[in-house]
Amino acid sequence: MKIIETVAEMREFIAAKRQAGKTIGLVPTMGALHEGHLTLMRTAKAKCDVVVASIFVNPTQFGPNEDLDSYPRDLAGDAVKAESAGVEAIFHPQPSEMYSAGYATYINVEGITDKLCGKSRPGHFRGVATVVSKLFNIVQPDTAFFGQKDAQQVAVIERMVRDLNMAIQIEVVTIVREADGLARSSRNTYLSKEEREAALVLSRSLRLASEAAAKGERKAAALKSLVETEIKGESLAKIEYVEIYSYPDLAEIEEVKETALLAVAVRFGTTRLIDNIIFNN
Repeated sequence: MKIIETVAEMREFIAAKRQAGKTIGLVPTMGALHEGHLTLMRTAKAKCDVVVASIFVNPTQFGPNEDLDSYPRDLAGDAVKAESAGVEAIFHPQPSEMYSAGYATYINVEGITDKLCGKSRPGHFRGVATVVSKLFNIVQPDTAFFGQKDAQQVAVIERMVRDLNMAIQIEVVTIVREADGLARSSRNTYLSKEEREAALVLSRSLRLASEAAAKGERKAAALKSLVETEIKGESLAKIEYVEIYSYPDLAEIEEVKETALLAVAVRFGTTRLIDNIIFNN
């Protein structure tokens, strides 16, 4: 497996694979790989000839008081994991390679970025859309693979691809969870033992809402209230948001009649975790 650090070398690698008639799959990540990432990579390997994983902690999607400097980094360990999942090349550029001096071009996806994580993290999705568009331009994949856990991010990327007529297929892979239900996340490593136990309230509350919907509850307010009440019962949990929107357009709804997203963001100590379920009617 190759670890590639420059745009020029990445393009040379892709050109050689294209000349050989290979299809390309891209898995964008910020590293600190876990089973969720590896599931994306294995899915990509099953559907594409060559899998490229990017490992880049993107500074433009972090706010001034967020965890850019402390975000977990382990390139050597990530490389071993990625290779075991079928990745042929890791694109690991430095920030200066992606954002040269005087960089001034960004992509804004309007409307769906002003709520959920976009509301509490101003500028976050501008950074996400910009770096993903750059990765798409550099790697030129046939298919890019993203996880449902970042459901709003998926909606943003799909809208960007459609609006900008990018010839890329977006494949969404369901949330990968620990045996006890906690959604896999690189930030789980920040949790203390007590916070890790408390964080189980996320999947538990979403499961309650899913069960209520299966029994016929369709009022968005009632489903939100069910989740909020369960989370508030956990003393270590501090709710940032509990919301239900249509999906993927993230419009306000009063009843769950078509595909809808129930998403939560909750802090446990200094660690912010997100989770969601999608109702498919």
